[in-house]
Amino acid sequence: MTVSMTSSMSKKALWLAPLSAAILMLAGCSNSSEPTESAATDTATEAEAPLNIKIATESSYKPFSYTDADGKLIGYEIELVDALCAQMKAKCEVISQDWDGLIPGLNAQKFDATIAGMSITPERKEVVDFSDPYFHSGIILIGKKGDDLSIDSLEGQPVASQRSTVASQYLQDEHASADIKLYDTQDNAYLDLTSGRVRGMMSDKVTGIDWLKTDAGKDYEVKGQEISTDDDAMGIAFRKGDPLVAKFNAALAELKDNGTYDQITGSYFGTSSTAAASKAVVNDVTDVATEEAPAN
Repeated sequence: MTVSMTSSMSKKALWLAPLSAAILMLAGCSNSSEPTESAATDTATEAEAPLNIKIATESSYKPFSYTDADGKLIGYEIELVDALCAQMKAKCEVISQDWDGLIPGLNAQKFDATIAGMSITPERKEVVDFSDPYFHSGIILIGKKGDDLSIDSLEGQPVASQRSTVASQYLQDEHASADIKLYDTQDNAYLDLTSGRVRGMMSDKVTGIDWLKTDAGKDYEVKGQEISTDDDAMGIAFRKGDPLVAKFNAALAELKDNGTYDQITGSYFGTSSTAAASKAVVNDVTDVATEEAPAN
């Protein structure tokens, strides 16, 4: 190679070096900025995207959750869920599900939560997690007016209750000698009570008293006093370890702080807190139980 050629190539290399460095710097800046911008966009989108939550209920549990004449889900729990979802800025879909399928369907991931007057019991806590309680309730025995049926005289008597409820569990634990008839819904149990196929019915006190105020229940009454159990707190059920529990608990606390919870509870139970609601219903039980029976 000649000296002139060598000199020419050296000059060319010296001229290309700064240009290559500049190109590499531009490429590096371009590559480093793109992921940062993309990550920021993804984070913003994720933060802005609302939660999509499917919630199941059992739609024959008046006044907690039931359907109107048009088949629309209504009731105390439906309004409470609407308020909770609004507080969380979540998109919620509430669907109706058979009572027996609520926990199995939840754990099979058919939906994300269930609210259906479900009491927080040790047995249920083994398979699902619960929110903080949103209501407290007891159980009552309902029978025909003028009938001398009582809690102490259930042996051998046909008594109805909805399957897998605190009321039915109480019957099985404390009155196993009764002829216990279990039903898939409260409504079907009421039908057998009014048709005479059973003599009494053990029911959640709120739903039972609500039914007594209807035309179908006008000839029936509470037998004795309310029965209190350790499992009278109702909660929203979730799959084990679901972070939605904390989100719903925070929303429920916020609704109680801002007065929305009191407003919803008061509109259904004539009072402004869970404890007061429970007391009001107890008084209602006493009033109904002591009502003078008509002459036969």
